[in-house]
Amino acid sequence: MSDTPVRPGRSSVHKLPQLPPAVRGLSPASALRLSPPSDTWFKPALSVVVASAVPHLTLLALGRLDLVIYSMAGSLCALYGHGLPYARRARALAGVVLGMAAGLAVSLVTASLTGSTAVLIAVGALLAAVQKVVCDATRIGPPGHVIFTFVSSAALFAPQRLDQIPGHLALTLGAGAFAWLVALAPALVRREGPERRAVARALEAAAVCAADPGPRNGKGVDPGPRNGAAVDPGPRNGNAVDPGPGNRRAAAAAVHAAWRCLLASGRPTPVRRSLERLVVQAEAAFVAPGPGAGAADPEQLRAWAARTRGRGPVPTPPPAPGTADELYGIDAERAVLRAREGRRAARRALLRRLGPGSPLLPVAVRTLFGCALAGYLCAALGVGRPYWAIVTAASLCQANLTLSWNRALQRTLGNLLGVLVFAAVLPVSRIAPLALVCCCLFFGFAAEALITRNYWLGSVAVTPMALLVLEFGGAHPAGELIGDRVLDTVLGAAAGFLAATLVTNRRAAGRVERALDATDRARAAAERTGADPAAAPAERDRARRTLTASLVELREAGDTAAGEWWQRALPEQRLLAAERAGHRTLAATAQRRGPTAHAPSIGAE
Repeated sequence: MSDTPVRPGRSSVHKLPQLPPAVRGLSPASALRLSPPSDTWFKPALSVVVASAVPHLTLLALGRLDLVIYSMAGSLCALYGHGLPYARRARALAGVVLGMAAGLAVSLVTASLTGSTAVLIAVGALLAAVQKVVCDATRIGPPGHVIFTFVSSAALFAPQRLDQIPGHLALTLGAGAFAWLVALAPALVRREGPERRAVARALEAAAVCAADPGPRNGKGVDPGPRNGAAVDPGPRNGNAVDPGPGNRRAAAAAVHAAWRCLLASGRPTPVRRSLERLVVQAEAAFVAPGPGAGAADPEQLRAWAARTRGRGPVPTPPPAPGTADELYGIDAERAVLRAREGRRAARRALLRRLGPGSPLLPVAVRTLFGCALAGYLCAALGVGRPYWAIVTAASLCQANLTLSWNRALQRTLGNLLGVLVFAAVLPVSRIAPLALVCCCLFFGFAAEALITRNYWLGSVAVTPMALLVLEFGGAHPAGELIGDRVLDTVLGAAAGFLAATLVTNRRAAGRVERALDATDRARAAAERTGADPAAAPAERDRARRTLTASLVELREAGDTAAGEWWQRALPEQRLLAAERAGHRTLAATAQRRGPTAHAPSIGAE
């Protein structure tokens, strides 16, 4: 059997029967199960504490703790961008601060012009929908739109005059500027920290893939999924071993994320050049795993990952075939991305994600409908703070219905436990204003420390912090606060999940179709450049990275569509075939990588 990947033709693919959409079970146990903590959980936790402590203590010294809500809006910006290289983080956080200030400005102006609860709820729901779409389109990452919605919704229901707005916005922008400095301060100590962590994750994922290549039957044919319904697009050669699908997908995503991080990190440095060589090793380990003399050593990959994650020098791997070509291609790709046309292409891609045909539109409609319904239900029942219900409904609007169900369980459980924590800590917070500030800082740290384990666990700390913020403006009856929060949580969760159920996302299946077509094109381009002896090495490597990115997007689109309930049948067999063929193409192109060329000199680095 030839090593050349077999590309399933269109005619054969269309003959495959379409399976009904697979709906993942709504299991409370899986939704509430704890995960290992994130490897960087302490970074946003420490950043938000430092970014909040200075404004809080300053306002305490001035005797104006009633203004904490405005400084907190800027301080919470320190939660964003911790996975980005510092050059990209600086731009992203500047956008976050400006976006936070813009949403707050709309809320403050609205609150100063009208006291109509109906109008305030409508504006809050519209803001939540816009914030959801913008955060998803820009892919800013966690904590996503929820922080923006919390700030803007709370400001809608705070007493406000027009002449106060400039001062309040200035306080937000000042705290946001300080949060920007806090989030970028580690660059003074460890300039390549985010890149090192991204590469370490890629090496660890590749080590898992190399250590567990997955099952194979006696004929060298991939055994297919457990339900037996899918059709394999063709056998591999007799020596190939198919890595476990989950391990392979995780490795592809980690390697893709590492390349994106390095491409966004700025000009090459000796450390970044060593990191690029390590990603080449990780990529080779996952695209062509298997036994033999050239097989990747999982222990070596793990050792490199540990040293890369540490504070010592970045390890230098031995030369691999094609490494210098790969680095030459990365430099060329970086130059294209930083050129004017590359920036224009990035803006066009962002506009497409925000355009009328965007798959994000149904999620935005869900957010708008769910937040409005939650707010009006609370207002009808006489709850004085409907913005809590709006924020709860907004937090439930996830990529698909299954994730929304999980978030409903997590949010409800976390908030109910959180009000018990609030009841226990409230007497302590009322000892003195400084005690109130310390309690808020503690729960801010605890929320970020726990939320990576599971959202419900983080909500146990978020809820008392949100309730304590009200104490900055004056003491409130504990029973009233607890009762309102419980009612808002239940109504908001019910309204948010009802919106997710009624507003169908039929565009999820269309996104899968587009991702399949993009993967077919990327695989064809990779095969064409890989088989062309005249193709430039940089072009081959760029084609392979494009194929890896398309496979990551295909899996994300498939996972999103699989969690939707009401949609047309998904082309599951074609999706499986495209994934397998794409990974075989990656393996084949990796095996064809030739000797080094275009090697950059050490002095040029």
